Amino acid sequence: MTTALLRTADELHARERRGRRAVVMTMGALHEGHATLIRGARRIAGSDGEVVVTVFVNPLQFGAGEDLDRYPRTLEADLKVAEQAGADVVFAPSAQEVYPGGDPQVRIGAGPMGERLEGAARPGHFDGMLTVVAKLLHLTRPDAALYGQKDAQQLALIRRMVRDLNFGVEIVAVPTVREDDGLALSSRNRYLSAAERHTALALSRALFAGRDRHAAQEALRARAREVPSTRARAEALSAIGESRAAADAAAVARATPCAAAVRAAGRTVLDEAARLVPPLELDYLALVDPSDFTEIGDDFTGEAVLAVAARVGATRLIDNLPLTFGAPLAPGTQGAAS
Repeated sequence: MTTALLRTADELHARERRGRRAVVMTMGALHEGHATLIRGARRIAGSDGEVVVTVFVNPLQFGAGEDLDRYPRTLEADLKVAEQAGADVVFAPSAQEVYPGGDPQVRIGAGPMGERLEGAARPGHFDGMLTVVAKLLHLTRPDAALYGQKDAQQLALIRRMVRDLNFGVEIVAVPTVREDDGLALSSRNRYLSAAERHTALALSRALFAGRDRHAAQEALRARAREVPSTRARAEALSAIGESRAAADAAAVARATPCAAAVRAAGRTVLDEAARLVPPLELDYLALVDPSDFTEIGDDFTGEAVLAVAARVGATRLIDNLPLTFGAPLAPGTQGAAS
């Protein structure tokens, strides 16, 4: 199969459509993470459908002093990656095609969620991102669009836009792809020197440390919830120490709330990386509710995202991991009845 390179929406719309169309939006410089998205799109579209990969470096989502001019543009190589991963079309429009007449006067506003974390660090970024995603959804007219979980806040905002503005498209999340050393795949990784890459590994190590602490705390909480509910059962299990173990688990779980423990574990790794040469300059470490990207409390239950952003040298990197928090301890949870 030969992947077609199209430059205009008219060319794309002229193609005969059969089955489902799945789109993967990129800014080019494709890597294995993008290839994973394209393969996922192929599965969704099926053999009778169509996979479209967009390649467009969107000027609206780059702020002053950011790397718009420096951002890699590798269309020939991108075509090869897209073709090998199963794309039918690479849609690489010009800025004039996407924004006829110059910068759009009407744009999508990201709202309060777009002002937190990445939005606070990069004012206006998410407005520009949502505007181009809305434009590309209209231009490509897909049945499904796939996005990586590495850009968790972007994914959350796209889902919110599609829901709030009634876009008729399915949004599919694809797990983050990592290199063998744990670094999340990113087009910006190519900017890192060997020493900078060593420092940058602290981002994923901090997330993994938080994940491991989360697993340990959740195990303690699960153990604490096994405290016997009747005196007879408590007395029976007390003979083999089960009730005391549960009481100890409850005490430890209460002494260090899970969310606080997760943040502390990640922060320890990042603090150490700040003393490396070159140092890691932390932007944020946050444990948030993915529905609005506000920090979760110690009594939170459900899905959460542990997110980190930092700069190493001149390169800014982001990463995250999803975590699930279980039911809170009951107020009266304790050891054997006395």
